[in-house]
Amino acid sequence: MNKIAALAGVVIKELYRRKDFYVLFVLTALLTLGAGSVNFFNDDKIVRYVKDICLLLIWVSALVIAVVTTARQIPAEREARTIFPLLAKPVSRGHVIVGKFLGCWLATGVALFVFYFFFAIITGSKEQIWPWLGYLQALWMHWVMLAVVIAMVLLGSIYFAAPSSTSTITIIVVAGILLLGGHLNTIALSQPEPIQGLLSFLYFVMPHLEWYDLRDFVVYDMGMISLRALALATVYGAVWTGIFLLLAWLGFRRKSLTT
Repeated sequence: MNKIAALAGVVIKELYRRKDFYVLFVLTALLTLGAGSVNFFNDDKIVRYVKDICLLLIWVSALVIAVVTTARQIPAEREARTIFPLLAKPVSRGHVIVGKFLGCWLATGVALFVFYFFFAIITGSKEQIWPWLGYLQALWMHWVMLAVVIAMVLLGSIYFAAPSSTSTITIIVVAGILLLGGHLNTIALSQPEPIQGLLSFLYFVMPHLEWYDLRDFVVYDMGMISLRALALATVYGAVWTGIFLLLAWLGFRRKSLTT
């Protein structure tokens, strides 16, 4: 456990030494402050526009941070040849996979907390009641979703040639799931065979990341989801995270580090 914690600590320090997080946070802050300062036709419900814009920026920024940070972890170790002394400590390849995952997930969680804290301050200044429990649920669900994404990126980084390839493919896949995942089964019903069967199969075997998107609950003050639903979604995310990490470990075990 100490080996995994040490690896995770290195990843966290690396993220906050780089400028990615700070650039994205400043950009998100400036765009949100600009949106919040505009009064659209004296509409009293301007807070909904601010919430929608801010949450979209948070989702995009957090996804970029999680994917880019994770995609370069193992390739950077191999390119710098630091993977050899690391594995000679001794640290197993399983330790590397879990340590890299934990570090990226915790680092992304800290960034996510900062984003949501800023979001709460901006929207709280325009609301009489601050639904902080709903915000905490949205934050937790978002973080669980990013655990699945980070594990997915780690798996991709084992097989793809460059971090840029891993990042691009992962972002396309995640964006596709978020935009079309919930509608794929409906789309399948209007298609002829064998496309219908293929789309239905894909619907049931893919990780449904769109289930973790609680932006509408926050924007339209729809209240909170039940604790049972929250727990089931957490378990579902943990299962998919475990599957991707297991596949990443199996691939890393067979991966030659000299090529």
